[in-house]
Amino acid sequence: MMEGLTLTKIISLAAVDAINPCALAVLTLMLIAIITYNPKNKRNVLLAGLAFTFSVFIMYFFYGLVIIKFFQIVQALTSIRLWLYKILGVMALIIGILDIKDFFFYKPGGFATEMPLSLRPKVKKIMSGITSPKGAFGVGLFVTLFLLPCTIGPYIIAGGILSALEILKTIPWLLLYNVVFSLPMIAITLIVYAGVAEVENISEWKEKNIRRLHLIAGAIMFLLGLSMAIGLI
Repeated sequence: MMEGLTLTKIISLAAVDAINPCALAVLTLMLIAIITYNPKNKRNVLLAGLAFTFSVFIMYFFYGLVIIKFFQIVQALTSIRLWLYKILGVMALIIGILDIKDFFFYKPGGFATEMPLSLRPKVKKIMSGITSPKGAFGVGLFVTLFLLPCTIGPYIIAGGILSALEILKTIPWLLLYNVVFSLPMIAITLIVYAGVAEVENISEWKEKNIRRLHLIAGAIMFLLGLSMAIGLI
C-alpha cells in the first residue's frame, strides 16, 4: 500500500474534511458567543478563534494517531491487509455518494455527512457559554467529540492509507492533514477579525451554499474512492 501513499490523496481527504459544514457551523457558533459577550473586543475574537482552532488541531492529531494504530493492529491480526486499500476506496465511494445525495436531496443531519440533529442543541448550549479565548480552547478540546460523527469518514480513510508507515513517519502527514483541515477555520477567524464580514454573514453563506459544499466534497471523495478501488492510484 506504500505506492498508494501520495500527497494528492492526503490533501484531497483533508480538503473534503475542511469544507465540512458541521465544522464550520461549530466555529461560527463559538465566534457568535464571543462577539455577543463582548462586541467591541475584536482581539478577543481573534484569540478565541485561533485558540479554538488550535485545540481542534491537537485533538484531531491525537485521533489520527489512534486511527492509524488501530489499522496497524487490525492488519497484524488478520489478512485484511491485502484488501485494505480497496476497502478504503469503497468507503470513500460511499461517503462521496452520501455527500452528492445531500446536494440533490438535502436533509439536515445527514448520516456520515453532518452532525446528527440530536447533538446540535447540546453543542449550541456549550458554545453559548464561551466568554474568553481560554474558554474557547477548553471547549474546543471537548467539542471535537461532537464533530467526529460528521468528520471522521475522510480521516479514517487517510489513517488507513498512512497505516502502511511506521507510526513516527506518519506524524508529518498527520500535521499536513490537520493544517489543511484547520485552514477554513483560521480564514473565517481572520475575516471576522479584519471586519471583512460579520460572523452572521458567514453563517448565512454557509447555510445558503450547504448543498454546493456537499457536492464539492462528494465529487472529490467519489473520484478519489473510484480511483483507489479500481487501482488507478
